[in-house]
Amino acid sequence: MNNIILRRQLLDSQNHRNPANFIKLKEKEIRKWQDSFAAMAGVYLCCLDPSGEKITEFSGSLLEIPTIRKAVDDIHIRNIFQRVTEGDLEDQAVERTSIPNLRVAAVAAKLDGKTQAVWIVCGILEDAEYEPELYTEEPITDFSYITNEKKFYNSLDFLRVTSLALVRALKSENQAAASTAENFKRSEDFKVSFHRAELMTEIVSLLDSDDEIEDIMLQILQKICEYLDISNSLICRMHNDDDLMDVVVQWTGRDVLKLFEEEKDLERCWFIGRPQLIAVSSSTTMNSGEKEQLQDLGIKAVVSVPITLMDQIPFYVIFAETREDNRDKDWLVDDIKFINDSIKILQNIITKRIQRNSIASSFQSLEAVLDNVGSSIYVRCMQTDELLFANRSLRKHFARELQKNELKNLFEGNIPPRSHSGNYEIYYDAKDRWYDLYYTRIKWVDGRLVSLCAIYEITEKKIYQKRIEQQAYTDFLTGLYNRLCCERDLVKYIEEAKKDNSKGMLMYLDLDDFKKINDGLGHQYGDVLLQDISTAIKSIEGVQNSCYRMGGDEFVIIVPPENYNKLEVILEEIRRAFATPWYLKDGDYYCTMSMGTVEFPTEGDTVEELIRKSDIAMYEAKKSGKNRISQYSESIDASSIRRLDMEKAMYKAVENGCKEFSIHYQPIMDILEDEPKIVAAEAFVRWNSTILGPVSPAEFISLAEYLGLINPIGEYVFREAAKCCGKWSKKLGRDINIHVNMSVVQLMQPDIATKLKSAVKAAKIKPKQLVLDVTEALTMNNTERTKGAMEAISKMGVRLSLDDFGTGYSSISGLRAHPFASIKVDRTISAQLEKAEYARSLIKSVMDLSGAIGASVCVEGVEKKAQIKILKESGVPLAQGEYFGRPMASDEFEKKYI
Repeated sequence: MNNIILRRQLLDSQNHRNPANFIKLKEKEIRKWQDSFAAMAGVYLCCLDPSGEKITEFSGSLLEIPTIRKAVDDIHIRNIFQRVTEGDLEDQAVERTSIPNLRVAAVAAKLDGKTQAVWIVCGILEDAEYEPELYTEEPITDFSYITNEKKFYNSLDFLRVTSLALVRALKSENQAAASTAENFKRSEDFKVSFHRAELMTEIVSLLDSDDEIEDIMLQILQKICEYLDISNSLICRMHNDDDLMDVVVQWTGRDVLKLFEEEKDLERCWFIGRPQLIAVSSSTTMNSGEKEQLQDLGIKAVVSVPITLMDQIPFYVIFAETREDNRDKDWLVDDIKFINDSIKILQNIITKRIQRNSIASSFQSLEAVLDNVGSSIYVRCMQTDELLFANRSLRKHFARELQKNELKNLFEGNIPPRSHSGNYEIYYDAKDRWYDLYYTRIKWVDGRLVSLCAIYEITEKKIYQKRIEQQAYTDFLTGLYNRLCCERDLVKYIEEAKKDNSKGMLMYLDLDDFKKINDGLGHQYGDVLLQDISTAIKSIEGVQNSCYRMGGDEFVIIVPPENYNKLEVILEEIRRAFATPWYLKDGDYYCTMSMGTVEFPTEGDTVEELIRKSDIAMYEAKKSGKNRISQYSESIDASSIRRLDMEKAMYKAVENGCKEFSIHYQPIMDILEDEPKIVAAEAFVRWNSTILGPVSPAEFISLAEYLGLINPIGEYVFREAAKCCGKWSKKLGRDINIHVNMSVVQLMQPDIATKLKSAVKAAKIKPKQLVLDVTEALTMNNTERTKGAMEAISKMGVRLSLDDFGTGYSSISGLRAHPFASIKVDRTISAQLEKAEYARSLIKSVMDLSGAIGASVCVEGVEKKAQIKILKESGVPLAQGEYFGRPMASDEFEKKYI
């Protein structure tokens, strides 16, 4: 990327990171969180910034908010806002309104005594106490969000605590981003500066070149254009007796046309012929004639620099941009200065050629140039070691070394004997400074072979590099080293153990039930616990510099080979640390750990192998009852390894957006007509892991439910299935339904109805086209929560189907208690239709039952034509099974049935 563009992007990113507005920068995230909180707490709320301006609008029904805003107007909001922001006594206030059961509250999130954000919360209390004669308006009873007084005040307390955590997190994130951007900008500025200085050194080295002057001109033009990403450049010689000019040399980039095909007796362009440098960009004001000439030449931007020789201007150097994709090019001040400095050197080269017989004149020109470049430069004779030249910067910064004739030993000691040019870093201990040395061998003005050295101080760059490296290898929360540093150090310790024929130990440690402490006390106390544990383990003698936080509540401790003889003492110290309670919030709390250990290099000699084996051993410790240490051995149950691998692979698959999961579809057919007709499809999830390969649903579905990953996987399935349903309905010109299996874990999500509604809307289908298949266990678990979730789903139009009927303990009363739209008879019943009377009787009974509860019937597992005949005779409308087709990928399904 062009250095100009890079620097401009850095400046833009700096300007947009204003620490004062880090709350407003998160407006969308705050709004999303606010909407979720409003729905959970049953309140209406909005967020104000420290000046009282709105960050977000009120959450809640658009039809209900105007009524609330009428009772809680801007004056009321301003007054309660001032109560919680203009003093230190209150950060939460509640007031009555003109509606008897409507309360308005203000909750301020303050950080270091300064208000960061204020929430205005309105709650409709179903148990509000009031004197009717004091109010002219009636209480509200039919709004979407209604709470009670206790829940309202609990909601305010929760809002205050979470808001404070939110603003702390946002402020930390903003500060970290600003620091990173500043470090990155400084680093890139150093790169740009050094690259430019290196080019200037290369151009200076051409002062003594014996090449033809035209070749030198072309080399300089090429270096400047390639560095600044300019498409065209040329040097023109002016005629003395007319207004014409000739092209001396011309350079063009790849796939770029020349500005002038003819090179002799050309008419001068309007931007050539003036005594000063001219820079024209796309935004420069020009008259119509000037614009027309640039358009004829295809020039988007141009710089013209005069070359002065003996008070005359015989040459002009032109830099032009002609590419269409750079039509908006603007010249930066630093780039114009670089062009000007480079052309001054070219001017001196031409002067030297003209005055080749005047060494003194040439030396003065060279001295003037070298005295004004941005580095310390000296020239030493290769034969006699005589110092021939030292520029102004070197005489200023290395006066003592110059006086003692120490320059060669100090700077040139590491130059390889046959090297003619190059660069390397030097640390000067006496000054405690770092320098970059660029060296080259050239012929001096008097013909002698000399060593020209250019010195750039890079101390600040090295300090920033060290700081960035420290940040890259350190965990921000605990101060321990991070995973990246662990992997780097482990390689070093493995090699050390191999070399010395010794041993080391890798310990993988995971906190037991840390989530309970985190959720019970709050994340801020969870962070405190992680910090206390980190302090405890890194103070253990022998591992002070080899403790790492791998992420979350997982840590690694490496016992280096030199301390392996202290292994038992180290293990005892770790046990003692976790046998002691940790003081959190208002009391002592115990937090134990499970740890897996693996010896190296005997049990493994690669980072991946050792971490995997220690992780397996740690899982074995967890499985054995937690609060214990397990040593890795080959005898560890293979099923434990398989389950651990599957857990990690599933977490990774979900983190990557569930793209490893695919959906297969099986048709559901209407069999009452002469020819079976497709009316629905059932979606089945499949997993082809990039790590493990294909994994059967019997293995991963139960694990997904255990890990809590069934919710994101299930949501991915019903969203994708709904999209296919909409696509196929449109192609068929009629509605078909899509059946999706729904576990109890998914059904109990508080926002499941909202997610289903969103999926239906995105797929552009009717809610009734989405059918959720639930198991018979729900009829036995007739809790209010279960019933409420199912009724909420049915109310929005999505239908429910009882799956695998006939395998469990469903009762008629259980079926009637739930809003089932259909019943799916299990394949174990259909398999007996031809030979068992009870199966046919059960089908007839289900048909009678379906009529009583208003549900349709579908029989699963149909594989034979004879089964279809029996079902039709019994009046069963729908059938599903391999007789019609196995579950298949969406494209195959669409090709066969749609």
